[in-house]
Amino acid sequence: MRVLGIETSCDETGVAVYDTERGLLADVLYSQVAIHAEYGGVVPELASRDHVRKTLPLVDQALLEADITRADIGGVAYTAGPGLAGALMVGATLGRAIAVGLGVPSLGVHHMEGHLLAPMLAENAPAYPLVALLVSGGHTQLVRVDGLGVYQLLGESLDDAAGEAFDKTAKMLGLPYPGGPQVAQLAEEGDPSRFDFPRPMVKQGGLDFSFSGLKTHTLTTVKACEADGGLSHQDKADIARAFEMAVVDTLVIKCRRALKQEQLTRLVMAGGVSANVRLRAALEQKLEGCEVFYPTAKLCTDNGAMIAFAGALRLAAGECDGPDAEVRPRWPMTELSAP
Repeated sequence: MRVLGIETSCDETGVAVYDTERGLLADVLYSQVAIHAEYGGVVPELASRDHVRKTLPLVDQALLEADITRADIGGVAYTAGPGLAGALMVGATLGRAIAVGLGVPSLGVHHMEGHLLAPMLAENAPAYPLVALLVSGGHTQLVRVDGLGVYQLLGESLDDAAGEAFDKTAKMLGLPYPGGPQVAQLAEEGDPSRFDFPRPMVKQGGLDFSFSGLKTHTLTTVKACEADGGLSHQDKADIARAFEMAVVDTLVIKCRRALKQEQLTRLVMAGGVSANVRLRAALEQKLEGCEVFYPTAKLCTDNGAMIAFAGALRLAAGECDGPDAEVRPRWPMTELSAP
């Protein structure tokens, strides 16, 4: 089965074609970064309008790269949530319209399940059971995974997600949108010994996260530097380094604790923050005796490939949309079930 995947949950339009026998045939992406940079963050209405303009041309481009026609499509998968309501509706409306026109099934896919399954697109795909760290701008979760749709939430952020904390820190430091990669790049110039930021919620036990206190500590440090002669470039770099180290250490500690609790030795990390080089290195070095898997850099951020793949797995198992299917801007992954 060849599945067309459409991702429009936020500020990136992704379209891909996945073949259940041949693998990923095409994966194209358009980023709205330039549109939202002027505003320092995503403007939902602008995101929705741009998806309207870009999604159908990207579908045509993906089919061209896959060297197939619309008649070759056996199913359509689209992101049904979580995400921005208007943006989700663009992909859902177009995806279901294409499916109806072709007489093939369609299916709304959970965005975070797509991220979770993205590492499975690699040749050395991990086997179940495993622990997944889903870490992005909107989510920081630890999940036990025993199979497709067999998920147990182990812990999650009680306030800001890790990616959101990165973006807010970037604003404090006057860095351009998107902030996460900018903070990581600036941190490379920082002195790791100058500031010692707290590692939140690592002493209490448990697997939940909280990054709001770390964000406040970062702001306090920024203001202290400003009061002491101004915030220099080196001050910003040192703060970025301390912040990044605190987030990385916190995530590593929680992952180690989750693996030990579940008596597992495989960790999957996915989501936008999984592209962070320091985080990848720390997990590989500090989780002794454990295997760590993550997607290629291209598949860390939102993309159509993960939606096409996740949709293909569920469509092949017989799932499809009913007549009353709707998008779900808020959609706990624990509500998913095995096909």
